[in-house]
Order: sequence, then C-alpha cells, then structure tokens
Amino acid sequence: MKRILFVIFIVIGISFWGCQSQTHEKNKQSNTVKNIQNVKNKKAVPVMTFEQTVHNFGKMTQGEIAKYDFVFKNTGNAPLLISSVRTTCGCTVTDFPKMPIEPGKNGVIKVVFNSAYKEGFQNKKILIHANTNPKDLVLTVKANVNIPENN
Repeated sequence: MKRILFVIFIVIGISFWGCQSQTHEKNKQSNTVKNIQNVKNKKAVPVMTFEQTVHNFGKMTQGEIAKYDFVFKNTGNAPLLISSVRTTCGCTVTDFPKMPIEPGKNGVIKVVFNSAYKEGFQNKKILIHANTNPKDLVLTVKANVNIPENN
C-alpha cells in the first residue's frame, strides 16, 4: 500500500512539474511575441539633422567655383539611406553618401556651385530624397555673382 501511494505521489509530482514547464514555455513565447510587437510599435525611423540647411557663398565673381559641405547626423534609431540628391540648376553639382548612415553617425553632402554665366543673386535648391519622415528635405546655397570689370 505504501508503494502504491509512493508511486501515485511520484506520478502526480511529475505531472505537476510537466505542467509548470509547459506554462513557463508558453509565457516565454508570449513575452517574445510582446517584445516583437513593442519593437514594431516603436517604428525605427532615421532622422537627418543638419548643422545648417542654408549656406551663403556671399559675393562671387562670375566664373568662380565655390564648394561647401553640408554636414548632417543620423539622430534617428534606424540606418539612413539617401536615395537621390537633385539640384534645380546644372550649375550646382552634389556628391552624397551611397551607403547607409548608422544611427549616431555623421554624413556629408558636398555641393559645388559654378557661377559661370550667372549674374546677380543666386538661390539654388538641393532636393534630398531619403528614407526619413518627411521623405524629402531641401538645402539651399546662395550667392551674389558680379560680372568681372574687364568684360
């Protein structure tokens, strides 16, 4: 009789332990799903933060070439990818990072303005399309181009 009670006690104990183990696994899976949902709810978004978005070259003589580097930082929580940088005039040329900029890292958009055949106040836009919100950002370069006196 003692053996039967002992065996019953062992069987109940194993059954109880098995249930606890299954419950622990279900809780663990449930927590993993909740963590994934939390990450999805906190959308990972890159943010392009510039030191400045407008640069004035000041007075230039027609034909001069001016260069400026627009420095930015990815202050978001996802890699930043610039898909295109366009200018509103063929007199302005850009170079930009083609690889993703990781959160917390800096990048540079290089701008070259050629004042040949230009005269007076110049206001050139640089249009950036990236995986940010909003998708499009605008930089501006300005100059006041004077015709050389000997022309």
